[in-house]
Amino acid sequence: MIDHIGIEVADFERARTFYDKAMAPLGASLLMMVPAEFTGGRKVGGYGRDRPVYWLSEGGAQRATGHVAFTANTRAEVDAFHAAALAAGGRDNGAPGPRPHYHADYYGAFVFDPDGNNIEAVCHRPE
Repeated sequence: MIDHIGIEVADFERARTFYDKAMAPLGASLLMMVPAEFTGGRKVGGYGRDRPVYWLSEGGAQRATGHVAFTANTRAEVDAFHAAALAAGGRDNGAPGPRPHYHADYYGAFVFDPDGNNIEAVCHRPE
């Protein structure tokens, strides 16, 4: 149902460094930077696996933070995402593990990004 989503980040390069590392275990990377002539000089880049779906836009700090969950193909990817995000400077918001109160096969991990957004990797497959 959702095609893509975008957030503003206070420091684009700091966010890019974080997301480059956090997205790698999920098979995602920065796929596109929008040319500055189309953004009024702001840095705007999109992450994804085969097309940009998660967009970062340089701007002020967000007043309200959000929650975005990224699909992982395996539970091992969830574990690797969590470790990579913490190593990149993220703050733990829920270690990898089952969340049966959400769904029987829900396995997720939560991290706050440098701007305070709650990002998650989730696998819906049984072990």
